[in-house]
Amino acid sequence: FRIATWVNGNADGRLIETCAGLLDDDEPEVCIRKEAIEETGFEVGAVQKVFELFMSPGGVTELVHFFIAEYTDAQRTHRGGGVDDEDIEVLEMPFAQAVDMVKRGEIRDGKAVILLQYLQTSGLMNAAAEAR
Repeated sequence: FRIATWVNGNADGRLIETCAGLLDDDEPEVCIRKEAIEETGFEVGAVQKVFELFMSPGGVTELVHFFIAEYTDAQRTHRGGGVDDEDIEVLEMPFAQAVDMVKRGEIRDGKAVILLQYLQTSGLMNAAAEAR
């Protein structure tokens, strides 16, 4: 549940998002590895930083570090879902379905949309499909 989305008309306040978290004095790569385990249950191997962006520089100082990583079922260490008061449902879906959900307005998290568009335009998804 994200109150800011609910206030802005998202009926149930729930949002499909990418894995993310505050740095809490950690380096960005350390943070994304920790968040991946906590939120998704996957202990990712190699991560690739693709860029860092100011998401709303007119009024917010936040700098977001964007990473991608491959994973397999063998890297699942637990069910995920977050820690403490987090209520996260882990979703996995085909890439094409996620892109279609962006087009239909079902995925509206800026981080998720940016990463999906990056993967779509980078050619990485085509290369991965050809390697299979």
